[in-house]
Amino acid sequence: MFVRVNSCATEGIRSYGISVEVDVSFGLPYFATVGLPDTAVKESKDRIRAAMKNSGYPFPQTHITVNLAPADVKKEGSSFDLPVALALLAAQGIIPPAALTDFCIVGELSLDGSVKGICGALSCAFFSREASLSGIILPAVNALEAAMVEGIRVVGVASLADVVEFLHGTKEIPPTVFDAQAYFSEHQNHSLDFSEIKGQEGVKRAMEVAAAGNHNVLMIGPPGSGKSMIAQRLPSILPDISFDEAIEITKIYSSAGMLGEGQHIIATRPFRAPHHTTSDAGLIGGGQYPRPGEISLAHRGVLFLDEMPEFKRSVLETLRQPLEEGQITITRSAFSATYPADFMLVSAMNPCPCGFYGDRLRQCRCSWKQIQSYQSRISGPLLDRIDIHIEVPSMRYSLLAQSADGEKSSTIKERVNNARQIQHRRIGSSTANNANMTDRQVREFCHLDAQSQGLMEMAFSRLGLSARASASILRVSRTIADLEDSPNIQPHHISEAIQYRSLDRKIV
Repeated sequence: MFVRVNSCATEGIRSYGISVEVDVSFGLPYFATVGLPDTAVKESKDRIRAAMKNSGYPFPQTHITVNLAPADVKKEGSSFDLPVALALLAAQGIIPPAALTDFCIVGELSLDGSVKGICGALSCAFFSREASLSGIILPAVNALEAAMVEGIRVVGVASLADVVEFLHGTKEIPPTVFDAQAYFSEHQNHSLDFSEIKGQEGVKRAMEVAAAGNHNVLMIGPPGSGKSMIAQRLPSILPDISFDEAIEITKIYSSAGMLGEGQHIIATRPFRAPHHTTSDAGLIGGGQYPRPGEISLAHRGVLFLDEMPEFKRSVLETLRQPLEEGQITITRSAFSATYPADFMLVSAMNPCPCGFYGDRLRQCRCSWKQIQSYQSRISGPLLDRIDIHIEVPSMRYSLLAQSADGEKSSTIKERVNNARQIQHRRIGSSTANNANMTDRQVREFCHLDAQSQGLMEMAFSRLGLSARASASILRVSRTIADLEDSPNIQPHHISEAIQYRSLDRKIV
């Protein structure tokens, strides 16, 4: 007997349909799985056999052929266990085959018949709705995650027996309902605040400008000056993510299996801080079956690279394409996966190998050649893509001993939100910002008067700026003007933006 069950697989953050076809025919006992299955899929026959037996259902002792269509696409993972088991039960007449046609079914089986969680449940739910199916049957632990998708019935099951009884109509499993908006609003909070930072007013101003325009930042300063502390608090002044952005981020974490226990949606902007020993694949994603890397996990949030010159040169250079395009495509021989990677790059570095070049309190022990070599570990093209370079000086004890708190993140965020709204109205998009303005938009929205033109010409000639660095100054100037609600860029806006190119003044 032949039975077909609707299922799906995830590629990147997109799910596509997989037709699980099972044929049970007379012949010697044999179980064959075709359709480019990986090892986990091939091993499913042993899990399915034990799960059916321990759930009280017979396993057919005949010739069984399982085809996963389309047959020319590589299949991976254990999420096909449940649909194959149900197809075998339908082939034996234990459940009606017609009951399977309206659902997309995914899930991994344990040997005792329980249904274990899967990765990419949110994407599977979106596929089920796009495929005009009436519902999706999936593990109970993934039900709330999938229930964020409106217009589809989500049936969460804990065991193989639950599914069989549900499809027979002898057990009622109510559709999972999840108030995603309420959960999202409740969990939008930050434990860190800018008011905890003592001193460093110039650096905090630069971070406010960066947050307002979504500009990439490089902080240069000696050890212990507060670079990491400032970076960790940056998400608290970024605009709150919209619900649609949260769904997009959650898809990435769901496909990577990185949603925490009890976490159903990512409600705050991500902050990712990989160690400097991370590999190319760890940063941009990869593996035999591509998985998202740190740049995708930081989508719509912050990617913090501490001790940036300590990262391998090849790792840093992989950032150039996603910084420009906002996505990364990982290609393998059998297939490719595209992940979004629209992140804000925040990095930190010491000014020299010992860390104290230019420090007013401690003396540098490095030669000028060592300093140049150390700073040059970050290539010019990558530096050009970082709009703001800001020096973070060491702190005096008198500032650290101050009892008064600094300005709260909520106050700074209000100014950042106002600046972002100005940008959205000007550019005509709810997600656009000054950092991502095209060259045409820079020419259109960054008009300069004669005095400002003179400042730009002087900076271009004295600092040896590239065309990209000059455009960065104009974008940052536009953001500074937006923070002041100024319709035009003024000379003092240009002057402040030029001050945020400190490495252009040092590296020769």
